[in-house]
Amino acid sequence: MSAEFAVPTAVGRSVGAGALLAAATWLAVAVAHDRHHLGWQDGRLVWSVTVLAATVFIARGIFLGRPVTGRHAALAGAAVLGGMALHVLLSPGAGNVVIAASGLVLMWPTRSRPQPEALPEIWRLVDATHGDALAPFAMHSLKSYHFSDNRRAAVAYRTRMGLAVVSGDPIGDEREFGSVVASFVAMCRSRGWRIAVLGCSERQLGRWDASVVGRSMRAIPIGRDVVIDVASFSLAGRARRNLRQAVQRTHNAGITTEVVSEQDLDEVQRAELAEVLFTSHRTAQRERGFSMILDGALEGRHPGMQLIVGRARDGRVQAFARYATAGGGNDVSLDVSWRAPDAPNGIDERLSVDMIDWARSHGARRVSLAFAAFPEIFENKNRGPVQSLLFWLIHLGDGLISLESLYRYLRKYRTLGAQRYAVLSMRQLVPALTVLLTLEFLPRRRRLALPHQGRGALRRVGGAAGGTEADGRFDVPSGVGQSGIPGLHRYGR
Repeated sequence: MSAEFAVPTAVGRSVGAGALLAAATWLAVAVAHDRHHLGWQDGRLVWSVTVLAATVFIARGIFLGRPVTGRHAALAGAAVLGGMALHVLLSPGAGNVVIAASGLVLMWPTRSRPQPEALPEIWRLVDATHGDALAPFAMHSLKSYHFSDNRRAAVAYRTRMGLAVVSGDPIGDEREFGSVVASFVAMCRSRGWRIAVLGCSERQLGRWDASVVGRSMRAIPIGRDVVIDVASFSLAGRARRNLRQAVQRTHNAGITTEVVSEQDLDEVQRAELAEVLFTSHRTAQRERGFSMILDGALEGRHPGMQLIVGRARDGRVQAFARYATAGGGNDVSLDVSWRAPDAPNGIDERLSVDMIDWARSHGARRVSLAFAAFPEIFENKNRGPVQSLLFWLIHLGDGLISLESLYRYLRKYRTLGAQRYAVLSMRQLVPALTVLLTLEFLPRRRRLALPHQGRGALRRVGGAAGGTEADGRFDVPSGVGQSGIPGLHRYGR
Protein backbone atom coordinates (compact mmCIF):
# COMPACT_ATOMS: atom_id res chain seq x y z
CA MET A 1 0.00 0.00 0.00
CA SER A 2 1.32 3.48 -0.85
CA ALA A 3 2.27 5.78 2.00
CA GLU A 4 -0.19 8.61 2.33
CA PHE A 5 -0.23 12.05 3.87
CA ALA A 6 -3.38 13.80 4.99
CA VAL A 7 -3.85 17.18 6.63
CA PRO A 8 -6.48 17.31 9.42
CA THR A 9 -9.71 18.82 8.10
CA ALA A 10 -9.69 22.06 10.11
CA VAL A 11 -6.00 22.69 9.39
CA GLY A 12 -6.50 21.64 5.77
CA ARG A 13 -9.20 24.22 5.23
CA SER A 14 -6.97 26.95 6.61
CA VAL A 15 -3.99 25.82 4.55
CA GLY A 16 -6.08 25.45 1.40
CA ALA A 17 -7.66 28.88 1.81
CA GLY A 18 -4.24 30.42 2.53
CA ALA A 19 -2.64 28.84 -0.53
CA LEU A 20 -5.49 29.95 -2.76
CA LEU A 21 -5.34 33.48 -1.36
CA ALA A 22 -1.57 33.66 -1.88
CA ALA A 23 -1.79 32.50 -5.50
CA ALA A 24 -4.63 34.90 -6.26
CA THR A 25 -2.73 37.77 -4.60
CA TRP A 26 0.35 36.95 -6.66
CA LEU A 27 -1.67 37.10 -9.88
CA ALA A 28 -3.40 40.35 -8.84
CA VAL A 29 -0.09 42.03 -7.95
CA ALA A 30 1.51 40.91 -11.23
CA VAL A 31 -1.38 42.29 -13.26
CA ALA A 32 -1.53 45.55 -11.28
CA HIS A 33 2.22 46.12 -11.51
CA ASP A 34 2.38 45.80 -15.29
CA ARG A 35 -1.21 46.52 -16.21
CA HIS A 36 -0.21 48.73 -19.18
CA HIS A 37 2.25 46.28 -20.72
CA LEU A 38 1.14 42.82 -19.61
CA GLY A 39 -0.93 40.79 -22.05
CA TRP A 40 -1.73 37.16 -22.84
CA GLN A 41 1.29 37.13 -25.13
CA ASP A 42 3.45 37.82 -22.07
CA GLY A 43 4.67 34.62 -20.51
CA ARG A 44 4.47 35.98 -16.97
CA LEU A 45 0.69 36.34 -17.08
CA VAL A 46 0.15 32.91 -18.62
CA TRP A 47 2.51 31.31 -16.11
CA SER A 48 0.74 33.08 -13.24
CA VAL A 49 -2.65 31.76 -14.42
CA THR A 50 -1.18 28.25 -14.78
CA VAL A 51 0.17 28.32 -11.22
CA LEU A 52 -3.13 29.71 -9.94
CA ALA A 53 -5.09 26.89 -11.61
CA ALA A 54 -2.81 24.23 -10.12
CA THR A 55 -3.10 25.91 -6.74
CA VAL A 56 -6.89 25.95 -6.95
CA PHE A 57 -6.93 22.17 -7.53
CA ILE A 58 -4.51 21.57 -4.66
CA ALA A 59 -6.34 23.92 -2.31
CA ARG A 60 -9.66 22.23 -3.05
CA GLY A 61 -8.18 18.82 -2.32
CA ILE A 62 -6.68 20.04 0.96
CA PHE A 63 -9.96 21.71 1.88
CA LEU A 64 -11.80 18.40 1.34
CA GLY A 65 -9.22 16.56 3.43
CA ARG A 66 -8.02 14.31 0.63
CA PRO A 67 -4.83 12.36 1.41
CA VAL A 68 -1.81 12.41 -0.91
CA THR A 69 -0.17 9.07 -1.56
CA GLY A 70 3.26 8.39 -2.97
CA ARG A 71 1.61 7.37 -6.22
CA HIS A 72 -0.27 10.68 -6.38
CA ALA A 73 2.98 12.61 -5.85
CA ALA A 74 4.83 10.61 -8.50
CA LEU A 75 2.09 11.09 -11.09
CA ALA A 76 1.82 14.81 -10.31
CA GLY A 77 5.60 15.20 -10.65
CA ALA A 78 5.47 13.37 -13.97
CA ALA A 79 2.69 15.72 -15.12
CA VAL A 80 4.81 18.77 -14.25
CA LEU A 81 7.88 17.42 -16.08
CA GLY A 82 5.76 16.32 -19.04
CA GLY A 83 4.06 19.69 -19.19
CA MET A 84 7.35 21.54 -19.15
CA ALA A 85 8.71 19.36 -21.95
CA LEU A 86 5.51 19.88 -23.95
CA HIS A 87 5.75 23.64 -23.34
CA VAL A 88 9.33 23.82 -24.65
CA LEU A 89 9.21 21.31 -27.48
CA LEU A 90 5.73 21.39 -28.95
CA SER A 91 3.00 23.66 -27.62
CA PRO A 92 3.31 26.19 -24.78
CA GLY A 93 -0.47 26.29 -24.32
CA ALA A 94 -0.85 22.51 -24.07
CA GLY A 95 2.12 22.33 -21.74
CA ASN A 96 0.59 24.90 -19.42
CA VAL A 97 -2.68 22.94 -19.32
CA VAL A 98 -0.82 19.77 -18.31
CA ILE A 99 1.12 21.64 -15.60
CA ALA A 100 -2.09 23.13 -14.23
CA ALA A 101 -3.65 19.65 -14.25
CA SER A 102 -0.81 18.36 -12.05
CA GLY A 103 -2.62 19.93 -9.10
CA LEU A 104 -5.72 17.91 -9.98
CA VAL A 105 -3.62 14.73 -10.24
CA LEU A 106 -1.93 15.38 -6.89
CA MET A 107 -5.26 15.68 -5.08
CA TRP A 108 -7.21 13.06 -7.05
CA PRO A 109 -9.49 11.15 -4.65
CA THR A 110 -8.35 7.76 -3.44
CA ARG A 111 -10.55 4.72 -4.11
CA SER A 112 -11.85 1.96 -1.91
CA ARG A 113 -10.75 -1.60 -2.62
CA PRO A 114 -13.31 -4.36 -3.28
CA GLN A 115 -13.28 -6.93 -0.49
CA PRO A 116 -14.59 -10.25 -1.84
CA GLU A 117 -12.46 -12.02 0.77
CA ALA A 118 -14.79 -10.61 3.47
CA LEU A 119 -17.75 -12.64 2.13
CA PRO A 120 -17.90 -15.17 5.03
CA GLU A 121 -18.07 -12.36 7.59
CA ILE A 122 -20.55 -10.35 5.51
CA TRP A 123 -22.77 -13.42 5.12
CA ARG A 124 -22.79 -13.81 8.90
CA LEU A 125 -24.07 -10.24 9.23
CA VAL A 126 -26.60 -10.65 6.39
CA ASP A 127 -27.93 -13.78 8.07
CA ALA A 128 -28.39 -11.74 11.27
CA THR A 129 -30.26 -8.89 9.52
CA HIS A 130 -34.06 -9.09 9.73
CA GLY A 131 -36.71 -7.26 7.71
CA ASP A 132 -34.35 -5.71 5.13
CA ALA A 133 -35.01 -6.85 1.56
CA LEU A 134 -31.72 -5.38 0.35
CA ALA A 135 -29.45 -6.91 2.99
CA PRO A 136 -28.29 -9.87 0.82
CA PHE A 137 -27.02 -7.51 -1.87
CA ALA A 138 -24.26 -6.36 0.47
CA MET A 139 -22.47 -9.55 -0.69
CA HIS A 140 -21.68 -8.12 -4.16
CA SER A 141 -18.02 -8.88 -4.85
CA LEU A 142 -17.16 -5.31 -5.92
CA LYS A 143 -18.27 -3.74 -2.63
CA SER A 144 -16.08 -2.52 0.21
CA TYR A 145 -17.01 -2.72 3.88
CA HIS A 146 -16.64 -0.64 6.99
CA PHE A 147 -17.16 -2.64 10.19
CA SER A 148 -18.13 -1.51 13.64
CA ASP A 149 -15.42 -1.85 16.29
CA ASN A 150 -16.93 -5.11 17.56
CA ARG A 151 -17.62 -6.28 13.97
CA ARG A 152 -21.30 -6.86 14.71
CA ALA A 153 -22.42 -4.44 12.00
CA ALA A 154 -21.08 -3.13 8.70
CA VAL A 155 -21.72 -0.58 5.96
CA ALA A 156 -21.35 -1.77 2.36
CA TYR A 157 -20.20 0.86 -0.14
CA ARG A 158 -18.20 1.73 -3.23
CA THR A 159 -16.31 4.88 -4.15
CA ARG A 160 -16.10 6.74 -7.41
CA MET A 161 -14.91 10.29 -8.16
CA GLY A 162 -14.50 11.06 -4.46
CA LEU A 163 -18.02 9.94 -3.56
CA ALA A 164 -18.57 7.03 -1.16
CA VAL A 165 -21.91 5.49 -2.16
CA VAL A 166 -23.51 3.41 0.58
CA SER A 167 -25.57 0.46 -0.62
CA GLY A 168 -28.85 0.24 1.30
CA ASP A 169 -28.91 0.13 5.11
CA PRO A 170 -26.19 -1.16 7.43
CA ILE A 171 -26.26 -4.91 8.04
CA GLY A 172 -25.91 -6.91 11.23
CA ASP A 173 -26.97 -5.94 14.75
CA GLU A 174 -29.26 -2.90 14.50
CA ARG A 175 -28.10 -1.74 17.95
CA GLU A 176 -24.70 -1.07 16.36
CA PHE A 177 -25.98 0.87 13.34
CA GLY A 178 -25.53 4.29 14.94
CA SER A 179 -21.91 3.66 15.89
CA VAL A 180 -20.93 2.05 12.57
CA VAL A 181 -22.45 4.94 10.59
CA ALA A 182 -20.63 7.49 12.78
CA SER A 183 -17.28 5.74 12.34
CA PHE A 184 -17.92 5.37 8.60
CA VAL A 185 -18.53 9.12 8.33
CA ALA A 186 -15.30 9.79 10.23
CA MET A 187 -13.39 7.45 7.91
CA CYS A 188 -14.83 9.21 4.84
CA ARG A 189 -13.77 12.60 6.21
CA SER A 190 -10.22 11.33 6.71
CA ARG A 191 -10.09 10.38 3.02
CA GLY A 192 -11.87 13.42 1.66
CA TRP A 193 -14.84 11.39 0.42
CA ARG A 194 -18.32 12.86 0.22
CA ILE A 195 -21.21 10.52 1.09
CA ALA A 196 -24.37 9.40 -0.70
CA VAL A 197 -26.74 6.57 0.18
CA LEU A 198 -28.67 4.60 -2.43
CA GLY A 199 -31.66 2.56 -1.27
CA CYS A 200 -31.95 3.86 2.30
CA SER A 201 -35.09 2.65 4.07
CA GLU A 202 -37.50 4.98 5.83
CA ARG A 203 -36.64 3.68 9.26
CA GLN A 204 -32.90 4.33 8.80
CA LEU A 205 -33.10 7.83 7.30
CA GLY A 206 -32.21 9.44 10.61
CA ARG A 207 -28.80 7.74 10.55
CA TRP A 208 -27.74 10.08 7.74
CA ASP A 209 -28.95 13.50 8.88
CA ALA A 210 -26.79 16.62 8.94
CA SER A 211 -25.82 16.19 12.60
CA VAL A 212 -24.09 12.90 11.69
CA VAL A 213 -22.74 13.57 8.20
CA GLY A 214 -21.71 17.16 8.89
CA ARG A 215 -23.54 18.68 5.93
CA SER A 216 -27.12 19.04 4.79
CA MET A 217 -28.43 15.83 3.20
CA ARG A 218 -31.60 15.52 1.13
CA ALA A 219 -33.67 12.33 1.05
CA ILE A 220 -35.17 11.80 -2.43
CA PRO A 221 -37.81 9.03 -2.74
CA ILE A 222 -36.87 6.59 -5.50
CA GLY A 223 -39.46 3.83 -5.13
CA ARG A 224 -40.96 1.14 -2.94
CA ASP A 225 -40.11 -2.39 -1.92
CA VAL A 226 -42.52 -5.09 -3.07
CA VAL A 227 -42.58 -7.50 -0.13
CA ILE A 228 -45.01 -10.41 0.20
CA ASP A 229 -46.17 -11.53 3.64
CA VAL A 230 -46.07 -15.25 2.94
CA ALA A 231 -48.46 -16.24 5.73
CA SER A 232 -51.31 -14.15 4.35
CA PHE A 233 -50.58 -14.32 0.61
CA SER A 234 -53.29 -15.91 -1.53
CA LEU A 235 -54.28 -15.94 -5.18
CA ALA A 236 -57.96 -15.85 -4.28
CA GLY A 237 -60.10 -12.80 -4.93
CA ARG A 238 -60.82 -10.40 -7.75
CA ALA A 239 -57.75 -8.23 -7.06
CA ARG A 240 -55.40 -11.07 -8.06
CA ARG A 241 -57.46 -12.44 -10.91
CA ASN A 242 -54.84 -11.57 -13.57
CA LEU A 243 -52.13 -13.16 -11.48
CA ARG A 244 -54.19 -16.30 -11.02
CA GLN A 245 -54.87 -16.58 -14.75
CA ALA A 246 -51.22 -16.19 -15.71
CA VAL A 247 -50.10 -18.93 -13.34
CA GLN A 248 -52.85 -21.22 -14.63
CA ARG A 249 -51.56 -20.81 -18.20
CA THR A 250 -48.26 -22.34 -17.17
CA HIS A 251 -50.02 -25.29 -15.55
CA ASN A 252 -51.97 -25.80 -18.75
CA ALA A 253 -48.66 -25.72 -20.65
CA GLY A 254 -47.24 -28.46 -18.40
CA ILE A 255 -44.67 -26.32 -16.54
CA THR A 256 -43.34 -27.76 -13.27
CA THR A 257 -40.97 -26.09 -10.81
CA GLU A 258 -38.28 -27.14 -8.35
CA VAL A 259 -36.11 -25.21 -5.88
CA VAL A 260 -32.41 -26.02 -5.61
CA SER A 261 -29.48 -24.47 -3.76
CA GLU A 262 -27.12 -22.66 -6.13
CA GLN A 263 -24.11 -24.09 -4.30
CA ASP A 264 -25.44 -27.65 -4.79
CA LEU A 265 -25.67 -27.50 -8.59
CA ASP A 266 -23.80 -30.18 -10.49
CA GLU A 267 -22.06 -29.43 -13.78
CA VAL A 268 -24.94 -30.66 -15.94
CA GLN A 269 -27.46 -28.49 -14.10
CA ARG A 270 -25.12 -25.50 -14.18
CA ALA A 271 -24.59 -25.80 -17.94
CA GLU A 272 -28.32 -26.21 -18.55
CA LEU A 273 -29.18 -23.08 -16.57
CA ALA A 274 -26.28 -21.13 -18.12
CA GLU A 275 -27.70 -21.93 -21.53
CA VAL A 276 -31.00 -20.28 -20.58
CA LEU A 277 -29.19 -17.34 -19.01
CA PHE A 278 -27.15 -16.57 -22.12
CA THR A 279 -30.10 -16.93 -24.52
CA SER A 280 -32.52 -14.89 -22.39
CA HIS A 281 -31.47 -11.44 -23.54
CA ARG A 282 -29.02 -9.81 -25.93
CA THR A 283 -27.04 -8.27 -23.02
CA ALA A 284 -26.87 -11.44 -20.92
CA GLN A 285 -23.12 -11.81 -21.36
CA ARG A 286 -22.63 -8.74 -19.21
CA GLU A 287 -23.56 -7.93 -15.61
CA ARG A 288 -24.55 -4.58 -14.17
CA GLY A 289 -26.04 -3.19 -10.99
CA PHE A 290 -24.83 -2.15 -7.56
CA SER A 291 -27.34 -1.66 -4.77
CA MET A 292 -30.14 -4.14 -5.56
CA ILE A 293 -28.46 -7.00 -7.38
CA LEU A 294 -25.72 -9.58 -6.90
CA ASP A 295 -23.06 -10.77 -9.30
CA GLY A 296 -21.70 -14.26 -9.92
CA ALA A 297 -24.91 -16.01 -10.98
CA LEU A 298 -24.49 -19.82 -11.09
CA GLU A 299 -20.90 -19.59 -9.83
CA GLY A 300 -21.83 -20.86 -6.36
CA ARG A 301 -19.76 -18.24 -4.51
CA HIS A 302 -22.55 -16.65 -2.51
CA PRO A 303 -24.09 -18.57 0.42
CA GLY A 304 -27.84 -18.62 0.99
CA MET A 305 -28.78 -18.54 -2.71
CA GLN A 306 -31.79 -20.54 -3.92
CA LEU A 307 -32.81 -21.13 -7.53
CA ILE A 308 -36.36 -21.89 -8.59
CA VAL A 309 -36.34 -23.63 -11.97
CA GLY A 310 -39.31 -23.98 -14.34
CA ARG A 311 -39.28 -26.92 -16.77
CA ALA A 312 -41.40 -27.96 -19.74
CA ARG A 313 -43.04 -31.39 -20.04
CA ASP A 314 -39.95 -32.76 -21.81
CA GLY A 315 -37.66 -31.59 -19.00
CA ARG A 316 -36.15 -28.56 -20.77
CA VAL A 317 -35.51 -25.54 -18.55
CA GLN A 318 -37.83 -22.71 -19.59
CA ALA A 319 -36.89 -20.18 -16.92
CA PHE A 320 -35.23 -19.84 -13.54
CA ALA A 321 -35.00 -17.20 -10.83
CA ARG A 322 -32.27 -16.56 -8.29
CA TYR A 323 -33.26 -15.69 -4.73
CA ALA A 324 -31.11 -14.63 -1.78
CA THR A 325 -31.90 -15.24 1.88
CA ALA A 326 -31.28 -13.19 5.03
CA GLY A 327 -32.36 -13.01 8.65
CA GLY A 328 -31.84 -16.68 9.38
CA GLY A 329 -34.08 -17.63 6.43
CA ASN A 330 -36.93 -15.30 7.43
CA ASP A 331 -36.36 -13.01 4.44
CA VAL A 332 -36.13 -14.11 0.80
CA SER A 333 -35.28 -11.58 -1.93
CA LEU A 334 -35.37 -11.91 -5.70
CA ASP A 335 -32.03 -11.22 -7.35
CA VAL A 336 -32.61 -11.89 -11.08
CA SER A 337 -34.72 -14.22 -13.20
CA TRP A 338 -34.07 -15.45 -16.74
CA ARG A 339 -36.39 -17.04 -19.27
CA ALA A 340 -35.84 -18.85 -22.56
CA PRO A 341 -37.11 -17.10 -25.70
CA ASP A 342 -39.76 -19.81 -26.18
CA ALA A 343 -40.95 -19.83 -22.54
CA PRO A 344 -44.74 -19.69 -22.14
CA ASN A 345 -46.60 -16.62 -20.99
CA GLY A 346 -46.95 -16.32 -17.23
CA ILE A 347 -43.77 -18.15 -16.31
CA ASP A 348 -42.33 -15.18 -14.35
CA GLU A 349 -45.50 -15.10 -12.25
CA ARG A 350 -45.43 -18.88 -11.79
CA LEU A 351 -41.87 -18.81 -10.47
CA SER A 352 -42.77 -16.00 -8.05
CA VAL A 353 -45.91 -17.71 -6.73
CA ASP A 354 -44.21 -21.08 -6.32
CA MET A 355 -41.27 -19.43 -4.56
CA ILE A 356 -43.70 -17.86 -2.11
CA ASP A 357 -45.10 -21.35 -1.43
CA TRP A 358 -41.59 -22.73 -0.96
CA ALA A 359 -40.75 -19.88 1.43
CA ARG A 360 -43.89 -20.56 3.46
CA SER A 361 -43.08 -24.27 3.73
CA HIS A 362 -39.52 -23.48 4.85
CA GLY A 363 -40.44 -21.03 7.61
CA ALA A 364 -39.74 -17.74 5.83
CA ARG A 365 -41.88 -14.74 6.70
CA ARG A 366 -41.29 -12.38 3.78
CA VAL A 367 -40.49 -12.65 0.07
CA SER A 368 -39.27 -9.53 -1.71
CA LEU A 369 -40.12 -9.77 -5.41
CA ALA A 370 -38.47 -6.62 -6.69
CA PHE A 371 -38.19 -2.87 -6.28
CA ALA A 372 -40.85 -0.66 -7.87
CA ALA A 373 -39.11 2.54 -8.92
CA PHE A 374 -41.17 5.77 -9.00
CA PRO A 375 -44.61 4.10 -8.82
CA GLU A 376 -46.37 7.39 -8.13
CA ILE A 377 -45.20 8.75 -11.50
CA PHE A 378 -46.54 5.74 -13.41
CA GLU A 379 -49.83 5.67 -11.50
CA ASN A 380 -50.61 9.38 -11.85
CA LYS A 381 -52.52 10.11 -15.06
CA ASN A 382 -52.61 13.87 -14.37
CA ARG A 383 -48.88 14.55 -14.21
CA GLY A 384 -47.65 18.07 -13.73
CA PRO A 385 -44.67 19.56 -15.63
CA VAL A 386 -42.04 18.04 -13.31
CA GLN A 387 -43.56 14.55 -13.27
CA SER A 388 -44.08 14.68 -17.05
CA LEU A 389 -40.41 15.51 -17.52
CA LEU A 390 -39.39 12.66 -15.22
CA PHE A 391 -41.75 10.27 -17.04
CA TRP A 392 -40.12 11.21 -20.34
CA LEU A 393 -36.59 10.82 -18.94
CA ILE A 394 -37.46 7.41 -17.47
CA HIS A 395 -38.63 6.14 -20.85
CA LEU A 396 -35.47 7.38 -22.53
CA GLY A 397 -33.72 4.57 -20.66
CA ASP A 398 -36.11 1.81 -21.72
CA GLY A 399 -33.31 0.09 -23.64
CA LEU A 400 -31.48 -0.42 -20.35
CA ILE A 401 -34.26 -0.65 -17.82
CA SER A 402 -37.99 -1.01 -18.41
CA LEU A 403 -39.23 0.60 -15.21
CA GLU A 404 -42.85 1.00 -16.26
CA SER A 405 -43.07 -2.59 -17.52
CA LEU A 406 -41.68 -3.80 -14.20
CA TYR A 407 -44.18 -1.66 -12.30
CA ARG A 408 -47.12 -3.03 -14.33
CA TYR A 409 -45.92 -6.55 -13.54
CA LEU A 410 -45.46 -5.88 -9.82
CA ARG A 411 -48.82 -4.13 -9.50
CA LYS A 412 -50.52 -7.52 -9.91
CA TYR A 413 -49.29 -8.51 -6.45
CA ARG A 414 -50.93 -5.52 -4.71
CA THR A 415 -48.13 -5.27 -2.14
CA LEU A 416 -46.26 -2.00 -2.60
CA GLY A 417 -44.39 -1.43 0.66
CA ALA A 418 -42.26 1.21 2.31
CA GLN A 419 -40.37 3.91 0.43
CA ARG A 420 -36.66 3.81 -0.20
CA TYR A 421 -34.53 6.89 -0.76
CA ALA A 422 -31.40 8.26 -2.31
CA VAL A 423 -29.73 10.45 0.33
CA LEU A 424 -27.25 13.03 -0.92
CA SER A 425 -26.10 16.62 -0.69
CA MET A 426 -27.92 18.84 -3.17
CA ARG A 427 -24.73 20.87 -3.62
CA GLN A 428 -23.23 17.79 -5.26
CA LEU A 429 -26.36 16.76 -7.17
CA VAL A 430 -24.92 16.52 -10.70
CA PRO A 431 -21.71 14.61 -9.86
CA ALA A 432 -23.64 12.41 -7.42
CA LEU A 433 -26.22 11.47 -10.06
CA THR A 434 -23.40 10.74 -12.52
CA VAL A 435 -21.74 8.40 -10.03
CA LEU A 436 -24.98 6.67 -9.04
CA LEU A 437 -26.02 6.03 -12.63
CA THR A 438 -22.59 4.71 -13.67
CA LEU A 439 -22.45 2.38 -10.66
CA GLU A 440 -25.85 0.94 -11.54
CA PHE A 441 -25.70 0.75 -15.32
CA LEU A 442 -22.11 0.46 -16.60
CA PRO A 443 -21.81 -3.16 -17.78
CA ARG A 444 -19.16 -5.64 -16.70
CA ARG A 445 -18.27 -8.88 -18.47
CA ARG A 446 -19.87 -11.91 -16.85
CA ARG A 447 -17.34 -14.46 -15.61
CA LEU A 448 -19.64 -17.43 -16.13
CA ALA A 449 -18.52 -19.58 -19.07
CA LEU A 450 -20.82 -19.77 -22.08
CA PRO A 451 -21.97 -23.39 -22.56
CA HIS A 452 -21.04 -25.05 -25.88
CA GLN A 453 -24.21 -27.12 -26.17
CA GLY A 454 -27.00 -25.86 -28.39
CA ARG A 455 -30.41 -24.94 -27.04
CA GLY A 456 -32.20 -28.11 -25.96
CA ALA A 457 -29.11 -30.33 -26.12
CA LEU A 458 -29.07 -30.76 -22.37
CA ARG A 459 -31.88 -32.52 -20.54
CA ARG A 460 -32.89 -32.82 -16.97
CA VAL A 461 -31.39 -35.91 -15.34
CA GLY A 462 -33.84 -37.95 -13.23
CA GLY A 463 -37.25 -37.10 -11.81
CA ALA A 464 -40.64 -36.85 -13.40
CA ALA A 465 -42.82 -33.85 -14.08
CA GLY A 466 -44.81 -32.53 -11.18
CA GLY A 467 -43.66 -32.96 -7.59
CA THR A 468 -44.33 -32.20 -3.98
CA GLU A 469 -43.21 -29.72 -1.36
CA ALA A 470 -41.01 -32.42 0.17
CA ASP A 471 -38.72 -32.63 -2.88
CA GLY A 472 -38.83 -28.88 -3.60
CA ARG A 473 -41.08 -29.10 -6.69
CA PHE A 474 -44.57 -27.67 -6.95
CA ASP A 475 -47.64 -27.99 -9.08
CA VAL A 476 -49.81 -25.27 -7.61
CA PRO A 477 -53.17 -24.66 -9.37
CA SER A 478 -53.45 -20.93 -10.05
CA GLY A 479 -52.50 -18.34 -12.72
CA VAL A 480 -51.44 -14.88 -14.09
CA GLY A 481 -50.86 -12.63 -17.13
CA GLN A 482 -47.57 -12.38 -18.98
CA SER A 483 -45.04 -9.93 -17.61
CA GLY A 484 -43.26 -9.59 -20.94
CA ILE A 485 -40.01 -9.00 -19.06
CA PRO A 486 -37.10 -11.21 -20.16
CA GLY A 487 -34.42 -11.17 -17.49
CA LEU A 488 -36.61 -9.77 -14.73
CA HIS A 489 -34.72 -8.37 -11.76
CA ARG A 490 -35.19 -5.74 -9.08
CA TYR A 491 -34.78 -2.92 -11.59
CA GLY A 492 -36.40 -4.41 -14.69
CA ARG A 493 -34.83 -5.70 -17.83
